[in-house]
Amino acid sequence: MFESLDTLLSKDFYFSVLHYIFLLWPVWVPGLFIWTWWHTWLSYVRRSWIKEQGSILLEIKLPQDQPKSPAAMEFVLEGIWENANISTPEDAFWTGKLREWFSLEIVAIGGEVRFFIWAFPRWKKIIETRIYGQFPGAEVREVEDYARDIHYRYGETYVWGVTTSLVKGDSYPIKTYIEYELDKQRGDVPEEIVDPLTPVLEYLGTFGPHEIGVIQILIRAHASENYLYGRLRPKKDWTGKIKEDIKKIIETEQLIKPEKDRQPSMLGLTDEQQNTIKAMQRNSGKLAFDSMVRFFYTAPQDNYERTRGMGIIGSTRQFASKNLNGIKPEFFSTTHPWQDFHDIVKKRRLTEFVESFKRRSFFDVPFKHLFGEPYVLSTEEVATLFHIPGKAATTPTLTRVSSKKADAPANLPI
Repeated sequence: MFESLDTLLSKDFYFSVLHYIFLLWPVWVPGLFIWTWWHTWLSYVRRSWIKEQGSILLEIKLPQDQPKSPAAMEFVLEGIWENANISTPEDAFWTGKLREWFSLEIVAIGGEVRFFIWAFPRWKKIIETRIYGQFPGAEVREVEDYARDIHYRYGETYVWGVTTSLVKGDSYPIKTYIEYELDKQRGDVPEEIVDPLTPVLEYLGTFGPHEIGVIQILIRAHASENYLYGRLRPKKDWTGKIKEDIKKIIETEQLIKPEKDRQPSMLGLTDEQQNTIKAMQRNSGKLAFDSMVRFFYTAPQDNYERTRGMGIIGSTRQFASKNLNGIKPEFFSTTHPWQDFHDIVKKRRLTEFVESFKRRSFFDVPFKHLFGEPYVLSTEEVATLFHIPGKAATTPTLTRVSSKKADAPANLPI
């Protein structure tokens, strides 16, 4: 052992390693060049494709009377779920085509709470049709992007933001509107409805002038991936992992162990464990999105409040459950002041975060997986996080249509 350690620490050992590295340069130098060139090319064509697509921001003005459950928003989300038509190497490596993504945003601008959907222009009619089909009293209009006016200037503007991750694996769903029984016909009396989105809207509604708070939900269709998506190994979708996790619960977490030579079954599980498995099975039967939820807050230095970020995080805790799953923040700031001389790291990270937020970039270039990894949420889970609330949401600054719309009489003269 000591002889091996002495050999490792000797100068001759390192000289030998360097000798072989220089000796083999005809192998690794061309390989490094090809790898660098390939990734530079892919970044270029993908950036060019994104730029060619353009983007739109659609604002949803909420109807005055909205008795539907978040299941209606599930229909909207199912309409924008589309696996990319990347079917040839030309699409992937020459055109730079990517799987298209969306950003669902709940935004407080000076305390006024608004709902937005960011998308590629070709989705405009589809989104409008889906929303009007489910919410006839709503209004959808294309607006200027509020994020263009957001800038991070050190010493002048305060910016706070986090990415998120799931507490458990993708197989476990968060606490959705099904668990809150919003899918059942409970009447339209606000006191009888417990909408998990209400605390979020209430808190965002407390923001003052010059403050901006955003919950940004980035989604793209979840599907298996092969070499056309830049993978050396094919990646399967999440359904197989769900089956494995359910099997693991049945086999290892039973309080009442089965008799010898008998297979484990659901009978040995507690009611809570059985409900968890039912929620996992229900979730697996729905369309799913690769997702990233971001929390963002900004204000001028004279107007910002230090507790705003923690307040946004706290307003979303009702989506978590011990037996199911939850969304937790992933902080990318340094822990101690001496870890960042003159806030150099902080400035760089916040600048990147603000730019990625404004571009709605996360799944690919230019800010691929910045400060986090995507996770899988079903349409049911996303609809719980982002849906048009009914009368249970009484936030006074929640933007709604000024009057109820009605169809014109069918017998009007032409």
